[in-house]
Amino acid sequence: MSYLLNSDEIIETIRMIDQQHLDVRTITLGVSLLDCAADSVDVCAGRIYDKLCRRAEHLVEVGEAIEREYGIPIVNKRLSVTPIALVAAACREEDLSPLGKAMDRAAEAVGVNFIGGFSALVHKGFTASDRKLIASIPETLATTERVCASVNVGSTRAGLNMDAVREMGLVIRRCAELTADRDALGCSKLVVFCNAVEDNPFMAGAFHGVGEAECAVNVGVSGPGVVYAALQDCKGQPFDVVAETIKRTAFKVTRAGQLVAREASERLGVPFGIVDLSLAPTPAVGDSVARILEAMGLEICGTHGTTAALALLNDAVKKGGVMASSHVGGLSGAFIPVSEDEGMIAAAQAGALTLEKLEAMTCVCSVGLDMIAVPGDTSAATLSAILADEAAIGMVNNKTTAVRLIPAIGKGVGDTVEIGGLFGRAPVMPVNAASSADFIARGGRIPAPMHSLRN
Repeated sequence: MSYLLNSDEIIETIRMIDQQHLDVRTITLGVSLLDCAADSVDVCAGRIYDKLCRRAEHLVEVGEAIEREYGIPIVNKRLSVTPIALVAAACREEDLSPLGKAMDRAAEAVGVNFIGGFSALVHKGFTASDRKLIASIPETLATTERVCASVNVGSTRAGLNMDAVREMGLVIRRCAELTADRDALGCSKLVVFCNAVEDNPFMAGAFHGVGEAECAVNVGVSGPGVVYAALQDCKGQPFDVVAETIKRTAFKVTRAGQLVAREASERLGVPFGIVDLSLAPTPAVGDSVARILEAMGLEICGTHGTTAALALLNDAVKKGGVMASSHVGGLSGAFIPVSEDEGMIAAAQAGALTLEKLEAMTCVCSVGLDMIAVPGDTSAATLSAILADEAAIGMVNNKTTAVRLIPAIGKGVGDTVEIGGLFGRAPVMPVNAASSADFIARGGRIPAPMHSLRN
């Protein structure tokens, strides 16, 4: 990694860390749990706990050592595991929440912030284990602190499993009800995907795909503040200059992530998977994707031009990142989670950023409708319809889309959900009052688009 030893680059990296919120958002160790399968859920849970404690024993220690030696903040150390619906396929019991609780205990024992992979992949249909896993999600998320869940309900190759979409609306409602005393905290740990990827290091959607190695180190970097600072030097310049500036900045940010990933891989004795160069905001002032878009000339995020600005940002970030690392993966782009971005929060509270505008923006950025609070009386059918719209965007555009909705039980438009930490706070946003119940009740599958036939 001698290319990072240039004195000017070192000084610039220090400035990015000290003044512009540059950090490595997460080191995520992916662990295969396929060999933990058993016909007893208790036996399976024991194997899961033992393997995670063994494989991740030194993860936090290594992350903290890299932080000290290189001065690069590493905000989270996390685990991702094989989708539990696959691991639990042989279990006789109906309730799979003990497996989630074993994951939680292991995460606590090794000191990680979150563990992802209480997941099912049902984009073309359900197995018996998938159904049990999905039914166990509300109880699991309500009774654990670190476990995150995800369900993939569609793909460009398979279409949309509308039975799964309907079911997930009910699951989200149940998660909200079980954690209503904590502002529906359980929903912040549940993602519904279309085109989910196998090497995503970011929560709540991380899982260790079946095409991955036994273990792998994936790193997620983040630098909205760095990009925002860089754009201050090109005010009034054409968009060509803006794009080049973002590309150069993304290159520098990704190199810092590449360094951390290689070091963690070597010290843990685990293969290096990918660097995810997503711009992941935080509630801190100066660490906002919305403020980047406004720096391009928008009065407020959500006004006309926002989607075009976001398209430029997302593309430039990817182009800059792939020049810095040959192992770019995950989601890699600009995230727009409302509750985790102070600029998005301000725009939503001002009424400039609506659910419909956010949906349009997800056509051109990474992921989708993320960390959005909706009124507590929103029906399961309406939640499912929002999921269907976003999944359709992912399916037709051959991209990953995801939804994290938070029905704020007992709250309405104008209220705020306080989640805390990196999850931040979310203003409750209005949803369309017209019913989608008959649409969701149809079930079945929405066929894959014509361009899925590529063979």
